[in-house]
Amino acid sequence: MSESNFEHQYLHVDGHRIAYLDQGKGTPLILLHGIPMSGMLWRKIIPQLAQTYRVIVPDMLNYGKSDKPLDADVSIAAQSKILAGLMDALGVRCADLVAHDIGGGVAQILAVNHPERINRLVLADAVCFDSWPIPDFKPLQEPGAEEQMSVQELEQMLRDFLPKGMHDESNATSELADIVVHPWQGETGKRAFFRNLRRLNPEYTLAIADELKNIPHETLMLWGQHDKFQKPEYAEMLKSAIPNTRLEWIDAAHWITEERPDDVAKKLIAFLDS
Repeated sequence: MSESNFEHQYLHVDGHRIAYLDQGKGTPLILLHGIPMSGMLWRKIIPQLAQTYRVIVPDMLNYGKSDKPLDADVSIAAQSKILAGLMDALGVRCADLVAHDIGGGVAQILAVNHPERINRLVLADAVCFDSWPIPDFKPLQEPGAEEQMSVQELEQMLRDFLPKGMHDESNATSELADIVVHPWQGETGKRAFFRNLRRLNPEYTLAIADELKNIPHETLMLWGQHDKFQKPEYAEMLKSAIPNTRLEWIDAAHWITEERPDDVAKKLIAFLDS
């Protein structure tokens, strides 16, 4: 399903325009993406979930179709505040939350600091503890890296990066590459991407590591058993840290919604409907 099948809406949160999808009716269900993705990470499972739930899919600040301000804090700690602000603007007091990659870090911070905002929690191939940034991104955080990379080189780097997150590289389609690359095109997009890279810092997940034991929510972890970015041993560590957690493996690498969308949707629906 392509991006043209979805119509984004917009709200202002803390002075920034945040793009989001809002489909279906019922219990609010928020789907949160990671880097370098947008809410379109979930495009293959939104229609199934929207049959039962009100599915809200934001683009985080500085991602996708949301604003890309030059001077805003775009760390996962700041993103958790933006997410809470978006929920307030939508009149959503509490929601089920499904979060992937650095979105999973945002979700952990929200669960620790504002547990009342979350009903049930799903963490999918989530950053945690010191599992991030991944080695592919660390050189791009070095001083001068942004100036040394052209717009064209960034686009090619992103296209080459996608197959690394697949168990079956044929799932790294040109359609997916176009969706991922589009928000980062041009000098504006390149600057935004490097702003995000500079805020990839494990201090945020390490700071809450000792508080994960206080997360009260029924939690499901979905993890690609072949994930080379967020390695399976971190899934086991995170499961041990959060009470009332069930871990289910997906026969995929990092981009589980691309490789196994039906399996992901089936497991999500079974958990949320239980």
